Amino acid sequence: MTTSRQVGIVGVGLMGHGIANSLLRAGHEVSFLEHPGNQPVDDLMAAGATPLRSGREVAQKAEVVILCVTGSPQVEAVLFEPNGVLEGLKAGSVVVDCSTALPSSTETVAARVVAAGGRFMDAAMTRTPKEAEEGRLNLIVGAPTALFDETLPLLQGFAENIAHAGDVGAGHTLKLLHNFVSLGFSAVLAEATAASRKAGISDSALLEVLGAGGGGGVVLERLRPYIVDHDPSGFKFTVANATKDLGYYHAMTNELGVERGVAEAVHALYTSIDDTTAAVPEVIGVLEKRT
Repeated sequence: MTTSRQVGIVGVGLMGHGIANSLLRAGHEVSFLEHPGNQPVDDLMAAGATPLRSGREVAQKAEVVILCVTGSPQVEAVLFEPNGVLEGLKAGSVVVDCSTALPSSTETVAARVVAAGGRFMDAAMTRTPKEAEEGRLNLIVGAPTALFDETLPLLQGFAENIAHAGDVGAGHTLKLLHNFVSLGFSAVLAEATAASRKAGISDSALLEVLGAGGGGGVVLERLRPYIVDHDPSGFKFTVANATKDLGYYHAMTNELGVERGVAEAVHALYTSIDDTTAAVPEVIGVLEKRT
């Protein structure tokens, strides 16, 4: 039986709400930071979660603080701003950063958490809010082996597949690689769909051939509802987030000094989309209008 732990969550948005719900179901004591960006939290409170007014209060109450915010600037703000998490962090407490962040920032953040007496791991997420609510996220973890082993039972409360990528920063590095591949495939499939329709090919024929051949896979299945029924709900990831993550990928590959020509083309496509609130599948519709 999993030992109950005191968990604080900063960022109860689409993904963080599911994490909170899953941890409550697993028997953990959950508190969270009140914030206008949260999803409705009545269900969390009914299940026993406690709202708190500052990051400091969240850290004072928790053994483990989970961050589920947009990116590196937000991570740094919630940790280091006045009345933030670092001010309330107890000795030996663990900060788990589930955000998508720039690895070089992650290493700096981790050093400051350790200097304050805490411990740090990055645990970047893949999958969607649906799997978050079901407790079936994928996690890519960067942490010392001992900390990973210690924290694994807690992570299993909201994740199905958990990969230990290496030491601190490796989780965020591998997440950016994953998102580049996923968003790159999406861009290729969006252009192919727009070209197919311009050529008069039926969507059913396109999907049949791609699905049975080199285009088959998770990304095609996420785009399929939009191609068939103009339903973007299969891939609830906005153009704004895509552009942000690809920007992080550019910064990371620049620091590594590696080739990124394909990534530049993919980034250019997403940055050309005016409606940054559009979901990734809706890029197909935008490209159709350009043909």
